[in-house]
Amino acid sequence: MRPDLSRLDTFLDDHDADGYLVDADAESSDQRYLSGFDAPDPFVTLYDGDVHLLVSSLEYGRARKESGAASVARTVDYGYGKLRAEHGPREASNRVLAAFLDDHDVASVYTPARFPLATADGIREQDVEVTADTDDVVTEIRATKTDEEVEHVRVAQRANEQAMARAEQLIRESVVRDGVLAHDGEDLTSERVRREIEMELLRHDHALDETIVACGADAADPHDRGSGPLRPDQPIIVDIFPRGKDSKYYADMTRTFVKGEPSEVIEEWYDLTLEAMDAAFDAIEPGATGEDVHNAVCDVYEAAGESTLRSDEATETGFIHSTGHGVGLDIHERPSVAPGGDELEPGHVVTVEPGLYDPDHGGVRIEDLVVVTEDGFVNLTGYPKELVVD
Repeated sequence: MRPDLSRLDTFLDDHDADGYLVDADAESSDQRYLSGFDAPDPFVTLYDGDVHLLVSSLEYGRARKESGAASVARTVDYGYGKLRAEHGPREASNRVLAAFLDDHDVASVYTPARFPLATADGIREQDVEVTADTDDVVTEIRATKTDEEVEHVRVAQRANEQAMARAEQLIRESVVRDGVLAHDGEDLTSERVRREIEMELLRHDHALDETIVACGADAADPHDRGSGPLRPDQPIIVDIFPRGKDSKYYADMTRTFVKGEPSEVIEEWYDLTLEAMDAAFDAIEPGATGEDVHNAVCDVYEAAGESTLRSDEATETGFIHSTGHGVGLDIHERPSVAPGGDELEPGHVVTVEPGLYDPDHGGVRIEDLVVVTEDGFVNLTGYPKELVVD
């Protein structure tokens, strides 16, 4: 299913531009979204009401078969080899791109804010008007997911839950040995649990670059990946954000576990964080803003006497991050569930991840993934929430 690009049409009309141009490989989410094509090397996508690709001969056949673009051209079609011999590779590429644009009657383009400067300068020298899109219109369009995209996220979340179950199993089956957790006669470390998470994801055709398995004081830093042996009676934050190997869509989920007896503080924080999550869910509906949802979480924490960045922007303990973020082709994308967060619309997929942190106690974070619907939201996360795993 091709995405609805009517908002991009309106953007181009409003700015009196002939087209929207992307020059990147498919690791650029805007490139993958517009082109419908996955390639490891940079290629060009032009949108002028239709999608047109300019690719190398190596990618030509696959692009025609897989992309669904209205047209696919090769650099050799514009005499790249002869131009390279005469002008060198950079000038040849610029002249080829200018000729490609001229073929589509495009003399003015908008580009993503992050666009190769050499390409922009080069085609300007060929009399193409180039303007940076500081509104990030394609990124904004990507925030609203089609049913197919939501299904990609849902599938990634199911794989995520299998990986979380493997992590929880290792923690549950562990025993205490010399003050640390051990499993099958070896220390159970953050690194070992992460490796098992990665292996489980691969069994379900998903993968990740990083994940968080942070215990004790490490868990007090929301982005500390964790290291070394896991310990009993201390909170262990497991935050997994895998990506589909084919779909390229992400999921995201966090759970906090304790093997043994959690402290009174951690038990209180866990219950309070569940309450904050429920308050966030109550606030999610079309027309509400990400800021509204974030404020609902802050209200719960502040009423219980906990610090938040809303109540004290310099605090280093308490609730020290935003409530959530959009998830799709990027792990962090629009809309933001934070101060200044945009209005929520049906099709937005966002995380809800309240948490509390203090190096003296560790940290607690719980995260679910939801999609906004016409009358509220649907929680895409089916994994249970249980602190103690004995």
